[in-house]
Amino acid sequence: MNIEQFRDYCLSKKGVTESLPFDEHTLVFKVMGKMWALCSLRRQPTQVNLKCDPERSVELREEFDGLIIPGYHMSKMHWNTVLIEDTIPPKLIIELIDLSYKLVVSKLTKKLQAELTAL
Repeated sequence: MNIEQFRDYCLSKKGVTESLPFDEHTLVFKVMGKMWALCSLRRQPTQVNLKCDPERSVELREEFDGLIIPGYHMSKMHWNTVLIEDTIPPKLIIELIDLSYKLVVSKLTKKLQAELTAL
């Protein structure tokens, strides 16, 4: 998966916006104002940060040693940095994007979840 495919898939999710709130090189995806994915526009290979269940994070880091690592500049327990242009199967990257989105949506207030559903 390349950065354009990553961006397109993230933007296809309901209620998602993108912005550059930190600097001109870090693309941030939010759902209903809550960050769920980040992408470096400068690093090669392309690295993205995605939220993940802590137990699953450990498993993924062991299975994809060096390709999925603790989240860069993020909570190491809840975020992974994923090198998306390497040998990680695209199907797994899609699964991790979906998981990150769902984890953040599940923590939204009932009001925001209702607004999201109504979109």
